[in-house]
Amino acid sequence: MLSDKQIHQFKQQIIEMKEEAEQEMEKYKEDDAKELYPNDRTGEISSVADHPGNLGTDQHEREKRQTFYEQAREKHMEAEDALKRIEEGRFGVSEKSGDPIPVERLEALPTARYTVEEEREIEKDA
Repeated sequence: MLSDKQIHQFKQQIIEMKEEAEQEMEKYKEDDAKELYPNDRTGEISSVADHPGNLGTDQHEREKRQTFYEQAREKHMEAEDALKRIEEGRFGVSEKSGDPIPVERLEALPTARYTVEEEREIEKDA
């Protein structure tokens, strides 16, 4: 079982993770807002692309930003879930078996919901 001190340390670490994810999500939202008015960014007068290859590059960049945004959003949700488990007294306990999650695992991944073995089992079955 985790001590109150350990739980407090993990809580602080998770709060930092959550704030970092919020900043990342905001950055990608700002990038998307800039994308709505690309001529402001490039200084171009017309919105007509000079070269068809630019369209593919722009689409790739939009998809890449969307992927990064989704990763940040998932990280944010995981942090929120971990904070909820702390508040409910369920932090550090596997959601699958109810067994304690080793401190080493929580140090590596504070938002862990399962032991390493259970996580492997879940991934294998997916």
